[in-house]
Amino acid sequence: MPSNTRVRDLAAATPTTRDRYIDLLRVASLGTVVLGHWLMAAVTVDADGRAKVGNLLAVEPGLQLLTWVLQIMPVFFFVGGFSHALSYRSLARRTDGPAYAAFLRARLQRLLRPTMVFIAVWGAGALAVQLLGGGGPLTDVAARLVAQPLWFIGIYLAMVAFTPPLLRLHERYGWGAFAALVAAAAGVDVLRFAAGVPFVEFLNFAFVWLAVHQLGFLRADGRLGAPAVPAALAVAGLASAAALVVFGPYPLSMVGMPGERISNMSPPTAALLCHGMWLVGAVELLRGPGTRLVNRPRVWRGVIAANGVAMTAFLWHLTAMLGVYGVLLALDVPLPAPASAAWWAQAPLRIAAAAVVTAVLVALFRTVEQPTAAKPTAAEPAAGRPARAPARRVSGPVAALGVTLALFGVLGLSMVGFGGLLEGHTALLVAVRVTAPAAVVMAAAGWLLVEAAAPRHRRRPRAR
Repeated sequence: MPSNTRVRDLAAATPTTRDRYIDLLRVASLGTVVLGHWLMAAVTVDADGRAKVGNLLAVEPGLQLLTWVLQIMPVFFFVGGFSHALSYRSLARRTDGPAYAAFLRARLQRLLRPTMVFIAVWGAGALAVQLLGGGGPLTDVAARLVAQPLWFIGIYLAMVAFTPPLLRLHERYGWGAFAALVAAAAGVDVLRFAAGVPFVEFLNFAFVWLAVHQLGFLRADGRLGAPAVPAALAVAGLASAAALVVFGPYPLSMVGMPGERISNMSPPTAALLCHGMWLVGAVELLRGPGTRLVNRPRVWRGVIAANGVAMTAFLWHLTAMLGVYGVLLALDVPLPAPASAAWWAQAPLRIAAAAVVTAVLVALFRTVEQPTAAKPTAAEPAAGRPARAPARRVSGPVAALGVTLALFGVLGLSMVGFGGLLEGHTALLVAVRVTAPAAVVMAAAGWLLVEAAAPRHRRRPRAR
């Protein structure tokens, strides 16, 4: 994590206008996801000594109702919409010419760099294990599972890429733009379940998450401020999600379940969108007490420290958890039956060990997440007037191509994993088969294009 001195300096320099509650929501949402993954993983060993990773919610279906509170990823995308709106508007005001490529690089720098390091380390490790013929009982499973959270990175890339056009729609139509995305998501489900149109369900990877992201735009413009608005959003979302599950084809769980014919998560459904609406309404209703909490100096310093390494911790938390299980298997420690009394008694120790290993991995890789020091740019104010002359125009199309390649590369890798890099293993990404090497190449090429499309500004002249 950032040093205590740096955290204290950042806390002391925080402007009074900053919305600290948004930062708290960002940390809390990712932390809840990490804790949920650690808790839900149910590792067992079959008669042949092969490890299998199941899901606690499949063993105890009654616990699936908890996902209506703990499936909190929509809150992260909501927070992203708020932050992206403020960031793009600020950059557009300070930049002469198109701001799209500059916005992409600024938002994706702390996202793609730790992601590409994660891909490089795991890719090299998996390749070495395969070439040397080594590995343990968890190796193949781990190589597949650790890549699964990359779906979130891919979707978030799309959120960033679509921010400028959807922000313009928001500024013109307000709630109408959000309603249009909700209608589109519902229409996709009708075509999927009622008409049986093939592949149409994949459109909801965009419509569902972009609708939640759009709520962040509304929050940025103060349209969720009156208590009646988030209350109505929460009630309507919760009631609609419940009705869809009770009367429709949607499962109870708001996270993916092994062996399910229909998942609310992959691809997302209208039920998940309603769930997101209920969560956004709920966290907005808690804005008052949440703001008072995060205004406490010690809490705020903790939020700053956590935000500084949040993406690194998210990327490596499954590696840590599977590493703990690997050590237990190597030491022949008995693994209790999932959901048994012994399993629940062991869970706090496993989670604590996973947290320690994650902290070690964060210490190793945290510097990659830290943004590079910004050089003075022509967008900075000079002697009472703005200087707005960048040295060259940046390429919006190049940046768009880069984020598209990175998006499909990261999503493809999340589906195929790192296992069998030399064996041609494939996974179906929308309607296209993708291999792990192809996914890695696309992700790396996309990242390099985004970096290449970055603006290079002249230093502003010193005021005399």
